[in-house]
Amino acid sequence: MSEKDISKTVIKRLPRYYRYLGELMDSKVERISSGELSERMHVTASQIRQDLNHFGGFGQQGYGYNVEYLYDEIGKILGLDKKHNMVIIGAGNLGQALANYGNFENRGFITKALFDENPELKGKKIRGIQVRSMSQLERYLKKEDIQIVALAIPKESAVVVAQRVVNCGVKAIWNFAHTDLNVPEDVVVENVHLSESLMRLSYNINRYELEHGIKKEEE
Repeated sequence: MSEKDISKTVIKRLPRYYRYLGELMDSKVERISSGELSERMHVTASQIRQDLNHFGGFGQQGYGYNVEYLYDEIGKILGLDKKHNMVIIGAGNLGQALANYGNFENRGFITKALFDENPELKGKKIRGIQVRSMSQLERYLKKEDIQIVALAIPKESAVVVAQRVVNCGVKAIWNFAHTDLNVPEDVVVENVHLSESLMRLSYNINRYELEHGIKKEEE
């Protein structure tokens, strides 16, 4: 089976496997069965085996999975064995929060620069990373080896900025703007709509209250 045939649902589970395996390594666990991993992740053992079989299986019957080996192999599948240079466009609260999150670097995502159109932010450093003017964007992207651009800007400007980025040859956009981007098929976009996550959370709260007969007084 080619990777094109692997569903997005399976791909979305891979980071969870990686995280749980990392926690097992921290706990000095050397091997684990699909059943034991199932109890931790709340995913059926058969689903775990089916997911991992897409990439070769990695387990041995009667032995289970070598935790460190599986952790490393999933890391390779996710591309975490490589360094990915990234820039953040938008140095407001969200952009600064992303730049300040040092764990990205532990996963190989290196933030090289921030860009913002606010002249008052030019030259400011966030965790040692310089904020540059948007007028420098194209020159910087073409000069530096940037694989990922994070858009932490309002939706009104995201479409135009995304096109500027694509024109510079960037093939991966991490989009925090609350809008869909119209980009070529060979450009990968990962949308992070924070308000939609809250809406899903609200739905689940509402469903739970309805199922359990919980009524809240209206304000």
